[in-house]
Amino acid sequence: MATQATEREIAVVGVIGAGQMGSGIAQLAAAAAGCVVLLLDSDTAALSRAVASISSSLRRLVAKGQLSQASYEDSIERIKCVSSVQELCDADLVIEAIVESEDIKKKLFVELDKITKPSAILASNTSSISITRLASATNRPCQVIGMHFFNPPPIMKLIEIIRGADTSEEVFTKVKYFSERLGKMIICSQDYPGFIVNRILMPMINEAFWALYTGVATKEDIDTGMKLGTNHPMGPLQLADFIGLDVCLSVLGVLHNGLGDSKYSPCPLLVQYVDAGRLGKKRGQGVYSYGTRSSSIKPRSSL
Repeated sequence: MATQATEREIAVVGVIGAGQMGSGIAQLAAAAAGCVVLLLDSDTAALSRAVASISSSLRRLVAKGQLSQASYEDSIERIKCVSSVQELCDADLVIEAIVESEDIKKKLFVELDKITKPSAILASNTSSISITRLASATNRPCQVIGMHFFNPPPIMKLIEIIRGADTSEEVFTKVKYFSERLGKMIICSQDYPGFIVNRILMPMINEAFWALYTGVATKEDIDTGMKLGTNHPMGPLQLADFIGLDVCLSVLGVLHNGLGDSKYSPCPLLVQYVDAGRLGKKRGQGVYSYGTRSSSIKPRSSL
């Protein structure tokens, strides 16, 4: 068990990226862990949407009797929107939830390394990128760690913690205790491509695309088969839409490049959908239509 002193060591949390993942992480840090949250995004409209989303989510908890009105107000008050990385200088922990690009994340970590206090822990919400390589961009590799949240963070019970080659035991322990303060179950992965969940999940999603591409079945039957036949709450194609087809393609690329196995080579239909901008629910169109746009892309009946 964590001591009170250990738990108090993370009191100010910086969250970079005000999208669905970042806003969800910010909500957890403020409402579940009672931290001051510095939510950073260069897009002021994204920050406004994030605060509105967090407020709406917490109000639903109040309506259900799962959160008091006073706790709701305190949680909202603890979230501070900022627009400059320099404003994260007092954070004890910084969690980035930006685009899944190693180059972009590395540039961010270089900047964070310069402006955060020496004791600060730098965490990435990456779903597949090497923590060791991200840490190598800093002068504090022992204080860099992976915290892979699942979408949406306030609801999904899991955090996948990834230790880089140099991540210290002290940093791992602090992040583990902090994750437990968020009310999450913890699994720990070594720093291999895709970690645990995506190394298993993405080949299944990719195989579902191959089944659709080659005409094995309709998208509805593929998803229904996996839901009712294997007791999954959501079929793999619908899940891909919720994750984001671009994210799925990126993770498959990391797996393919990192492990060198052709079984991770992405299905051409997945590539085609991403090229067409059919990125899933966030864009209103992926494998399924969510009512905001249409496309003429159809799976092929055979190879």
